[in-house]
Amino acid sequence: MSHKWQETGDRAAAGKAHSCDASPACAAGAFAQRRVTRHVSAFTLIEIMIVVAIIGLMAAMGVPAVFQTFRKEGMRRAVSDVQQLLADARARAIYSGRSTLVIVHPAEKTLEITDAPADAAPPSPAAALAPDGASGGRPALRLSGQSTVVLPENVDIAMLEINMYDFGAADEARIRFFPNGTCDELTLVLHAGDEWEKITLEFSTSLSTVGPVTQ
Repeated sequence: MSHKWQETGDRAAAGKAHSCDASPACAAGAFAQRRVTRHVSAFTLIEIMIVVAIIGLMAAMGVPAVFQTFRKEGMRRAVSDVQQLLADARARAIYSGRSTLVIVHPAEKTLEITDAPADAAPPSPAAALAPDGASGGRPALRLSGQSTVVLPENVDIAMLEINMYDFGAADEARIRFFPNGTCDELTLVLHAGDEWEKITLEFSTSLSTVGPVTQ
């Protein structure tokens, strides 16, 4: 008797489960339960705030390094541009057979190349080595660099000496390059933050060099 009742009860339970699976209401209830489960597994507001705080901390730590990199890039670019301008002025004077000027405006922090007047001959150690006349007949030289250089905002001219005369406070200073490969002697010190770079011109070769500043 007990076996019969147990078998009947199992069949009834199985039939009830089968009818519930086939019912639309049961299917909707199961789908709603799955949706609730997905919402429970999402990120909480506290977790999102922690992630945002970590990102903000990492950004704050990286800003000084990025700023320092950009500042060094400005100094490197300034030194490279000035050296290229001086090299172009030297090549222009030698190739054209005429003296060439690099005009510096310290207050505006600009340097530009121009042809020197034929009668311009202020005293300098290189003046005695300059040729008497220019050798013409050659086409104009096309320079690969810039004819004007503007220093970056964070780079200043700390010192400007031409033939051992201080032109740091002058409105304009002129550096002469001669066709025989000589030039005026130059010492130019650039300053940006804690960086100092010295650019010098050797009057007998017109070649520029970069070195540290000893204070």
